[in-house]
Amino acid sequence: MTEYIIYGLIAANGIAFILMVFDKRYAENGSRRVPESTLLFWAFAGGAFGTVAASRLVRHKTRKRPFATWMMIWFWLQLILLLLWALGILEPLLLWAFGILKALVTAGLAEITGAA
Repeated sequence: MTEYIIYGLIAANGIAFILMVFDKRYAENGSRRVPESTLLFWAFAGGAFGTVAASRLVRHKTRKRPFATWMMIWFWLQLILLLLWALGILEPLLLWAFGILKALVTAGLAEITGAA
């Protein structure tokens, strides 16, 4: 399971990096651009490191405030999650949260169906 997560993160970061570099080239050539929503989606989907690296490397979208802010939010959130995962803290937190969610859903379904 762990290797799939790592492969997924590598793929998302690679795609985000490449899209940012292509968007910079498109901007320089006056071509059709990659939508910001697409770039932010890949940052959100695990590619925040690739997005930030590309923005610094090719100096792209560093001053565009809403975009840069969301890019950095996803970057720091993913960094914190990776640290929690590496330290072995994330899994117990997720199990605890899913346990609470399961209890809430079960209670809600019992309320809706009238079962007690």
